[in-house]
Amino acid sequence: MEKIGVIGLGYVGLPVALEFSLAGFEVVGFDLNQKKVEKLNKKIDPIKEGLDNQIRECRAIFTTNREQLSGCTTYIVCVPTPVDENKNPDLSPLHGACTTIGSVLKKGDLVVIESTVYPGVTEEFCGKLLSEVSGLKPSVDFSLGYSPERMNPGDPKRRLPDIVKVVAGDSKESLKRVEDLYSKIIRAGVFAAKSIKVAEAAKVIENTQRDLNIALMNELSIIFDRVGIPTRDVLEAAKTKWNFLPFVPGLVGGHCIGVDPYYLTTLAEGLGYHPEIILAGRRINDRMGSWIGQKVVKLLIKSDIAPKGAEIGILGVTFKENVADLRNSKVIDVVKELSEFGANVSVWDPHVTNDEAKYEYGIEISKPDREFDCLVIAVSHNEFRNPDFIKRYVKSGGIIVDLKGIFEPDMFPDQVYWAL
Repeated sequence: MEKIGVIGLGYVGLPVALEFSLAGFEVVGFDLNQKKVEKLNKKIDPIKEGLDNQIRECRAIFTTNREQLSGCTTYIVCVPTPVDENKNPDLSPLHGACTTIGSVLKKGDLVVIESTVYPGVTEEFCGKLLSEVSGLKPSVDFSLGYSPERMNPGDPKRRLPDIVKVVAGDSKESLKRVEDLYSKIIRAGVFAAKSIKVAEAAKVIENTQRDLNIALMNELSIIFDRVGIPTRDVLEAAKTKWNFLPFVPGLVGGHCIGVDPYYLTTLAEGLGYHPEIILAGRRINDRMGSWIGQKVVKLLIKSDIAPKGAEIGILGVTFKENVADLRNSKVIDVVKELSEFGANVSVWDPHVTNDEAKYEYGIEISKPDREFDCLVIAVSHNEFRNPDFIKRYVKSGGIIVDLKGIFEPDMFPDQVYWAL
């Protein structure tokens, strides 16, 4: 049986390590984050995804010592692939992971990349780097595979075993090995892609398609706001047609949808093609935080509340509901825009600690303790879904900005209600 090394123990890697361990494989989970590894060894779920029972039951080894990876026969790479400040792919985490694996790689081993990349990275970047560090030849001395992650943090109905897994290999033998491996933990089944590049491309377009659909809804919401009709009402009417796609407007952040399209556009531009639609969608979605901030200012002025010095509460700062992940949250764009107008902005998120918020964005997290001139519901955490809770923190005549469309306007007769 394979001995599996999982590199990166975040929202993707930790479930992978746990599932293989519980399926009877010998597993070594490696991560550079000492605090995360310490929590795992204390049987605590560091990503707050309800994995405590699995962590207690599994027999995996969690470590920051790469020497403990030696002896593994398969390495699964689950590190983040972000973009830099110029929106260019940042492959440094992937570089670090491949360097770590290369130092212990031996003949006959298999390396599977799960990180999101553009077509060609697995073979031309990872394969080359693994070869340089190990002195072994890819597709000859060791095998390469690709199986893009499809994790959905905060979704208890779609766990790793319940999502179809796309797999690919650099040879028929490699593909068979990757198929056999994942078939042991994926109840939903595996799909064999025609090549590694096909699998890489399939992953990167999944989130690009979603990004573009949300961008369309965001642009429509800006237009309908000028018309003076609620976007929600328009969408309810449009959804009565059988083939209308039920996307909604919103802030597009996180480590996938707001990032993956740039991997595809970078590849295209490197091939001499300038992608127009994909980048247009990115521009719209990247500007939504600022547009929302400006809309709040207009609502304040219309209600005879001076933006400078206005007390504004922001509920939620994670990139999506009921998760603790702060990466690439676009809520911070709303905070920055309102702060630039001189508003006193207070942020609260029950899923985030003050230390995490300070480290990621340099902001304080504080539970509401007063009535605000304006309360912005930025993330639809379960804790924010009670209208009585919302009323408690908004002044009479104040403004409620519901970015997620959780409530109905008539629930707040004493306040001004606006939804994206």
